[in-house]
Amino acid sequence: MGRAKDIILKVIPAKIANEFVKKYHYSGKVVANSSLHFGAFLNGKLHGVMSYGSPLDKRKVLPLVQPSLWNEMLELNRMAFDDYLPANSESRCIAISIRLIKRNAPHVKWILSFSDGTQCGDGTIYRASGFNLTDLKENSQLFELQTGEKVHKMNFETTRPTPLQTKLRKQTGNISGSVNKLMSELGAKPLKGYQLRYIYLIDKSCKITVPILPFSKIDEMGAGMYKGEKVSLQERKQQAQEVLKAARLATSQEEGFDSTPALKLQK
Repeated sequence: MGRAKDIILKVIPAKIANEFVKKYHYSGKVVANSSLHFGAFLNGKLHGVMSYGSPLDKRKVLPLVQPSLWNEMLELNRMAFDDYLPANSESRCIAISIRLIKRNAPHVKWILSFSDGTQCGDGTIYRASGFNLTDLKENSQLFELQTGEKVHKMNFETTRPTPLQTKLRKQTGNISGSVNKLMSELGAKPLKGYQLRYIYLIDKSCKITVPILPFSKIDEMGAGMYKGEKVSLQERKQQAQEVLKAARLATSQEEGFDSTPALKLQK
């Protein structure tokens, strides 16, 4: 199988990345805003993808870090790995991807990402990779349709209607009503859980403008989750220690860096 330090990270085309994400991400969906895709290769084969891009509504998140211009942040909005890679490969790949962004796109000052504590996990990998927890709240944004498909409320609040939004609004005749009313008309049920927001400062001179929450808040609120299952504090601490080892390995070694071509991000 190989070792985590043998993983090679390369920038890959969106088509290849999206096909992988659709197959291996728990949601089965890609993010249209993704523009930078890293592929994790081991023994010459693709086994993981991380997609970065602009947030759906950048105006809302830019004030979270100052100073921060329009092109100085990215969101890690998709991360999908198969089961072939060694344990804790995700944290190593995050660390390498951030090093590559810092090297090849020095204008990017910070990274934003969210953890889905309703369907997936509470962000163990982010915490081990040096991200700060800046928000933890009950998730009122996810709904499950009668078909079993899960949809996010945010996808119905975009300036330009998505194909799914157009389809469902035509289906109900609710062309411009509220999203909650639309979900009610569709017989959709809200999914209970939590959403966690994480920020990583590449440029340490920048400041996070909102309170940084202690990780203990996750357990205080009963928001611990790993791979879609609720986990206890003891289980989460054990997982965090394992992931932290891999993250430290990634920051102390350089394997795979030079094989990645220079990034071309729009400034």
